[in-house]
Amino acid sequence: MQFLLLLAAVGLCGAQYNSNTQAGRTSIVHLFEWRWADIALECERYLAPNGFGGVQVSPPNENIVITNPFRPWWERYQPISYKLCSRSGNENEFRDMVTRCNNVGVYIYVDAVVNHMCGAAGGSGTHSTCGSYFDAGNENFPAVPYSGWDFNDGRCHTSNGEIQNYGDMYQVRDCRLSGLLDLAQEKDYVRTKIAEYMNYLIDIGVAGFRIDAAKHMWPGDIKAFLDKLNTLNTQWFPSGTKPFIYQEVISMNFLSASLCACVFSTFLLLRSGSDAMGLFLHTRKG
Repeated sequence: MQFLLLLAAVGLCGAQYNSNTQAGRTSIVHLFEWRWADIALECERYLAPNGFGGVQVSPPNENIVITNPFRPWWERYQPISYKLCSRSGNENEFRDMVTRCNNVGVYIYVDAVVNHMCGAAGGSGTHSTCGSYFDAGNENFPAVPYSGWDFNDGRCHTSNGEIQNYGDMYQVRDCRLSGLLDLAQEKDYVRTKIAEYMNYLIDIGVAGFRIDAAKHMWPGDIKAFLDKLNTLNTQWFPSGTKPFIYQEVISMNFLSASLCACVFSTFLLLRSGSDAMGLFLHTRKG
């Protein structure tokens, strides 16, 4: 299993800048592809006694099941719905993990995949982690539901609907990333469905979110669905506490990366897509 430390931004004023970790706990560990039951035990037996502040977990939502190659890690980044069932566990196991980790002062941060659904070549059927039916070729995801109206096909002007020039911000944000069906976050319906998913997790007790593929979404669209989020669950957090938001941006250039991120959030800058340890946490305040 991959074990990756994220430095939490602490002592920062205002809204989504606050990591929400408890005083003296300044590190968030990424337990990549761990099962929810194992994370709960890790919180109780190791992370809490050793001063860790939180855990970033893999995407908990339903995803496509890929068998060629067999069950790769990246299938977790191809959503079918926002139901909470994956190979890490079901919804009851996720809820139990959040409760047990929160109770010992180690908070949960969810990897939120909201830029896209599965790949256009994903076929149709029920080969998904919850068994929900979908038809990728016709952009039909009834378990959300999303239909062809909810994707960016009409906004992308490349010959094949794919990103062809990563130097063109319009292509990067309006076209498909590696064939993944690109959601139209400019539509209020899509923004609402994304916010409903994130609010469901907030109500369970999560402390924040890593926004996957942030540079592939318009900052204004990100802000629009983040503005719909609830404050955190008062069972574990002070009244009015907002979720900590940090965004994934892959770039070799700090300036261009900072332009991709929402102006009131923190973003993760990965220097190389192949070097998961090349990780830096930056904060923007305007």
